Amino acid sequence: MNLEELKIYNISMEIGDEVWKMVDSWNRFEKETLGKQFVRAADSISLNIAEGYGRFHFKEARNFCFIARGSLYETKTIIVKATSRRILQEEESEKILSRIIVLQKMLNAFINKIGSPKPNDY
Repeated sequence: MNLEELKIYNISMEIGDEVWKMVDSWNRFEKETLGKQFVRAADSISLNIAEGYGRFHFKEARNFCFIARGSLYETKTIIVKATSRRILQEEESEKILSRIIVLQKMLNAFINKIGSPKPNDY
């Protein structure tokens, strides 16, 4: 299986692009404070999944997935902050949070499968 066929990778790539589009519409202050961190955290999810996928040993791959999960939680926290600061609308926030929750469950399952015979379902 190629990295590009991995569902958690593709979903995380889409979330990163969605976050980029959201932040692109923010004003300068919002972009330079919370926005840059938002983009970095969201992009870090797919970047760490990819790096872990490319590692030789399953323990290293698993470690990078743990880092990706941390970035996922950081992304969730930024969404909550941006919503409470009225940078994101409730509907926009709920939409992306629901996708992140799905990815979170898939990533947790993938982490549990790394090192077992068939982790390809994620």
